[in-house]
Amino acid sequence: MERLEDAPFPVGADDEVELFLQWLRYLRGAVVRKVAGLGEDEARWTPEGRLIPLIGIVHHLTRVEWRWIDGSMGGQDVSRTESEFRPGPELTVEQALAAYQDRAAATEAAVRSMPLSQRSEGDPDKDLRWVLIHLVNETARHAGHADAVRELLDGTTGE
Repeated sequence: MERLEDAPFPVGADDEVELFLQWLRYLRGAVVRKVAGLGEDEARWTPEGRLIPLIGIVHHLTRVEWRWIDGSMGGQDVSRTESEFRPGPELTVEQALAAYQDRAAATEAAVRSMPLSQRSEGDPDKDLRWVLIHLVNETARHAGHADAVRELLDGTTGE
């Protein structure tokens, strides 16, 4: 799998799963590019304690994919804590980015192994198609959030 920061803009696909994964990969890349070049303190910065720091966005999105793919779709026991939004110093930027890259690969492998109509173990009203749309939405929202944090931090704008 390519590095997340190198993910190209989606070009379309006849296969619906691949189309969802192209968009998810592109949006992950947008988030990762916002963290590029930042040190530990910068990645933890927020304006007056508001918003989520960039490292928190990456960590949260990693956990979101884990919860939905391994938990909801795979039936594993998962959890959510508020600390995922503001991880402590034991999680470095490098570790957070590596975990996101690994999670992306695991998500894509799992998604390719299931039909879009597969029902969630945790919520039978939802299927894999719904979960993928939710992951695209969640990642897009946080990519915009990351744009705002980075621009407020140091003026960096763009994709």
